[in-house]
Amino acid sequence: MSDSVQILMCPPHHYDVDYVINPWMEGNVHRSSREQAQEQWNKLYQVLKTYATVTLVDPQIGWPDMVFTANAGLVLENTVVLSRFFHTERQGEEPHFQAWFEAQGHTVHTLPKSLPFEGAGDALLDRAGQWLWAGYGFRSELDSHPYLAKWLGVEVLSLRLVDQRFYHLDTCFCPLTDGYLLYYPPAFDTYSNHLIELRVPVEKRIPVDEVDAVNFACNSVNVDRVVIMNQASAGLKRALGDRGFTIVETPLGEFLKAGGAAKCLTLRMTEPRRASPQASTVQSRTIHLEGHLLDSGLVNRALDLIVSGGGSFQVLNFNLGEQRQDPSAAEVKVSAPDAAVMADIMGQLIDLGAMAVAEESVPAQLAAVTQSGVAPDDFYVTTIYPTEVRVGNQWIKVVGQRMDGAIAITPGSDGGSDSDSNGGSDGVPVARCQLLRDLQAGESVVVGSDGIRTLRSAPSLKKNSTEEFGFMGAGVSSERRVELVVEQIAWDLRRIRDRGGKVVVTAGPVVIHTGGSEHLTRLIREGYVHGLLGGNAIAVHDIEQSMMGTSLGVDMQRGTSVHGGHRHHLKAINTIRRCGSIAQAVEQGILTSGVMYECVKNKVPFSLAGSIRDDGPLPDTKMDLIEAQADYARLIEGADLILMLSTMLHSIGVGNMTPAGVKMVCVDINPAVVTKLSDRGSVESIGVVTDVGLFLSLLVKQLSKLTGQYAQV
Repeated sequence: MSDSVQILMCPPHHYDVDYVINPWMEGNVHRSSREQAQEQWNKLYQVLKTYATVTLVDPQIGWPDMVFTANAGLVLENTVVLSRFFHTERQGEEPHFQAWFEAQGHTVHTLPKSLPFEGAGDALLDRAGQWLWAGYGFRSELDSHPYLAKWLGVEVLSLRLVDQRFYHLDTCFCPLTDGYLLYYPPAFDTYSNHLIELRVPVEKRIPVDEVDAVNFACNSVNVDRVVIMNQASAGLKRALGDRGFTIVETPLGEFLKAGGAAKCLTLRMTEPRRASPQASTVQSRTIHLEGHLLDSGLVNRALDLIVSGGGSFQVLNFNLGEQRQDPSAAEVKVSAPDAAVMADIMGQLIDLGAMAVAEESVPAQLAAVTQSGVAPDDFYVTTIYPTEVRVGNQWIKVVGQRMDGAIAITPGSDGGSDSDSNGGSDGVPVARCQLLRDLQAGESVVVGSDGIRTLRSAPSLKKNSTEEFGFMGAGVSSERRVELVVEQIAWDLRRIRDRGGKVVVTAGPVVIHTGGSEHLTRLIREGYVHGLLGGNAIAVHDIEQSMMGTSLGVDMQRGTSVHGGHRHHLKAINTIRRCGSIAQAVEQGILTSGVMYECVKNKVPFSLAGSIRDDGPLPDTKMDLIEAQADYARLIEGADLILMLSTMLHSIGVGNMTPAGVKMVCVDINPAVVTKLSDRGSVESIGVVTDVGLFLSLLVKQLSKLTGQYAQV
């Protein structure tokens, strides 16, 4: 037994599932056996007594969840931060735990009543004692974290929970001895997973799969090299055993019915501690919303944006208009785990028309353009809505408003009739919306979100429509039919490559969005593609995925939107413009994977034809339509087969300039695109109505099968 480890437990004399406050309780009300619960608790108690000193607190009638002592509070040395329970069903436990801690001589801190925090269930000290992991999202509020940093003198790292099954941090996250971490990554948002990966080396991370997660394998008690838990799979046992840990299983099924296991039933009263900075990175700002907030849905969209972006909020006041035509106003306190997340959230809130109350007197931040056509990092990305910028002590309307531009500030003249055409008269600066390519070295550009406000009229506040790509939707050939067509195309590709023929691919950004990038890169790498045609978009989103792991701001690994991800495509463009070209980005080691990377590395020529809707564009994109058409025609000359992948504009354009005798394969989820190509009268056209990501996956698999077969033909 380790005398240095002390654990607090509460006997389950009054335990039952009397209500529903988490998903595990649903369907289990009054279905728990107190006799079996007592037996399981006793076994855990006896196991823990082998490794630690266990102290008991008396259970109280009417509070069945007191058995889950992890939620009593957070203890560090002689200081306790008492829990503020989110649900009324548990709030009656607070005075009992407070009395017990005070009787033991602890200094007890209590949070404001309106600020939920559920103790060691949502706050876990790093086992090396360097920082505190603090969860929020379901039971504890982000605004409680600065209090923890202040009262306990520790650095607090905030993690946002996104799966309601894992409503407390300790249900999916378990720091272990020597800095190891047992956790379930899907329980957290992208930002939190990134933070975990930054702080915990890959060799120290032990992710569990869903089977172990739902058996509460992460809800474990760790004492030295022993991990005590409800249940573990053979794979998890091996993973922990390889790192020198011993697993002790003790069934706790009766407590899983209430959403708890070994860790929930215990509160560690002693923790190793090393000197660490007393800090919390939590940021807070207050915003003002005004307009027809309920009719337009603006207030709901703003609050959803805050939460989905990784922050939390507190509505400070909400004044409804007396009549239907009267505007409403609200002030909302916005909190975020760090400055970067706050900047992303505030940027999007300002796009909705919110105004930063605390920053009204703060002018916009400006940064100089050092390279023509390239904006400074963190430049403000404009929207379609009228925008004003605070320069000095005055608000200036941005002229030339458009989406996805930068705001360039030109100093005003000293007055007179001969004022500069770009600057304002009487010394008033001019704020102008400019495309990245039009920026000139020496200009000043607005960065960040301070000193910016967008103006929205009621008719413009309509909910944004969303478009999703359907998978094997109506009118699509059966999967068996698609496979037969893919088999034929694979044979053609193999024969053309082996006899030194030429295949040109025309591709749209949907190839990237649907996960087809890895398959197209393989086709290029293995010599099946000899030319690539497309627009600015496919290259931009391919580069975005390579550099940032997202496509149109969606995490390609987890399939979830990333906070601030809608700006990623512009940041990708900006990076390539700084390098000078896609090829130079590859040479400089900036671009290291993806479709465009493989084209450069394998000397596959490509042509990017610009359009009126392009952002940036990339330096390689040809914005002169005549020049782009000529380049397309040059690359398809001598082609044996053209593979058109989900791009209506470029497929039809290429089809119109392709001579007879060239086989064309058009793949699109939209039957109208395939029909349009067939209508041009070419008997060599093959139409495949299906998801392009599925098509490419099947094509690569079929080519792999042919590797052995074709050699024998």
